[in-house]
Amino acid sequence: MGAYTKSVGLQLPSSICNTSSSRRLVTYHLVLLIFISFPLLLLNVFLPHPQLIDVIFLQTQSITSSFPSPSKVKPPKWLEVIHRTHLNAKEPLRVGLINFEDSEQSHLQLGGIAESVTINFESVSPNVTWKKIFPGWINEMNPKGRCPEAIPMPETGKYLELDVVVACLPCRNDLLNKGKLSHWEEGIRDVHRLQISLASAQVIVDQNHGVNKDNNDVYAVFVTKCEPMVEIYRCDDLIWHRGEYWVYKPKVEKLKEVISMPIGSCALARPYARAQGLQNIDQLSKELQMTSSPSTNKPRHAYVTVLHSSEFYVCGAIALAQSILQTNTTKDLVLLADHTISKHSIQGLQAAGWKVRQIDRIRSPNSKVDSYNEWNYSKLRVWQLTEYDKVMFIDSDFIVLHNIDRFFDYPQLSAAPNNKWLFNSGIMLLEPSKCFFDYLMSKRYTLKSYNGGDQGYLNEIITWWHRLTVKLNFMKYFPKEFGDESRFIPKDQHTIHFLGMKPWSCYRDYDCNWHREEYHNFASDEVNARWWQVYDEMPKELQYYCGMTEEADAKLREFKALAKQEKLKDEHWRIEIKDPRQYNLINYV
Repeated sequence: MGAYTKSVGLQLPSSICNTSSSRRLVTYHLVLLIFISFPLLLLNVFLPHPQLIDVIFLQTQSITSSFPSPSKVKPPKWLEVIHRTHLNAKEPLRVGLINFEDSEQSHLQLGGIAESVTINFESVSPNVTWKKIFPGWINEMNPKGRCPEAIPMPETGKYLELDVVVACLPCRNDLLNKGKLSHWEEGIRDVHRLQISLASAQVIVDQNHGVNKDNNDVYAVFVTKCEPMVEIYRCDDLIWHRGEYWVYKPKVEKLKEVISMPIGSCALARPYARAQGLQNIDQLSKELQMTSSPSTNKPRHAYVTVLHSSEFYVCGAIALAQSILQTNTTKDLVLLADHTISKHSIQGLQAAGWKVRQIDRIRSPNSKVDSYNEWNYSKLRVWQLTEYDKVMFIDSDFIVLHNIDRFFDYPQLSAAPNNKWLFNSGIMLLEPSKCFFDYLMSKRYTLKSYNGGDQGYLNEIITWWHRLTVKLNFMKYFPKEFGDESRFIPKDQHTIHFLGMKPWSCYRDYDCNWHREEYHNFASDEVNARWWQVYDEMPKELQYYCGMTEEADAKLREFKALAKQEKLKDEHWRIEIKDPRQYNLINYV
């Protein structure tokens, strides 16, 4: 039972004393003080004294403890909100407390309508850093990855029959604002903050094992100067927020997905990492597909891409759709297009398999005028596709080599790594949400993108993400130090991400990235030819949308002449151009 004390305190304003004041000034102050105090003394004599307030210390109070009369202490507003919506409001609510010090519990006076228990677990070691749980590279053939030492969690099954889990969430914004911490490494990417968030989720999920417990009736409350992690606690589940208090009624199934993931991206996200005995990741994927039973209530899924500001990527989007359909997908294909995409191109996109939706584009706040990423925030509109449970966004410079429908089993946000703790936004598994889209819009002027585009911005919003295999985002990038023998497609790749000059902007005879030395890292004749295989399988009427324009033809001939003049060592400039598109130049772009 916690200790009870009766106390009352007055906070007086501080005074500034002038040590050089004259005796007259001191006398004046004394007279003034007596004049003000005398009426108060009279009131104190003749009026009844106020009743002292009970102050409850909760750190040692158990869920079996008795509690004071609600008439003595008014419960906090967040508790009143939960009490009004709780199914069993006549009974005291059971509250679990996480990460509260004695001095921080005065605002948790439960007023007799709830009883509490402290949830204990060790704090994460300072040796576990964000860099360690988000390594730039892992051995994907080892399902365990190379995760650091475990992050302690509450003991499973120990804290049951709770109605509310209240956590004090650490916040480092004050230090960030003072310039004492690096925003990238130590600010929003805080392992302790992640630990408290995941511990709260685990305790809530654990309530599933309680007797006669309704999973949909467990609340999460966070006390924080920042805000809870949007990666774990969805804005869709937020029922009340005021000041430092956030109240959620989370979907337990969503939290189960979250806590089943590796602690960071130090290992592949499930389901691949679930069977630790299998070394072949693709074999495991096939077995999971074979053992899964068909559902009568199939979730709504879609592949999505976005076209804005230019028709240059129309051909790429057509090839992407055709490559997905060639894998016998069962998912929808949705394309978001702004006003710059002509009716003629939309007809071709629809014929290729896309369901086209019209959108207004969104400017990237930190990009330069007419830059390549000026309107890249248009990609954020994929979160508005709320008729789907999950969507897989894919940039239009991809092609899909094998069926990847099984990746829809992953939670938001799942992606392949880009660099260090950053993910690549070229392909992402996400969950549409109106409130999350609104959240993205509300933050876009205060959170700065590191590259001015959507990828830099999303990595500021979503810092805790789930690692997909790099086979799902094979980037056409071959550093010189790896040698020319590396310029091929590794076996079992699921997709190809065409960086550099795009195949449809080149002649099909070879990769035109060879014509410019600064683009040689993106050059590969073999990978370029794989895109043209998709092209050859397209209907003839779709191939027209990948025709060579007069402008593109002129640029290629100019680049080839410069490569010949410089006598580049690869000597692709010696190859005779036979691509028939050069004789049927078009002007639709």
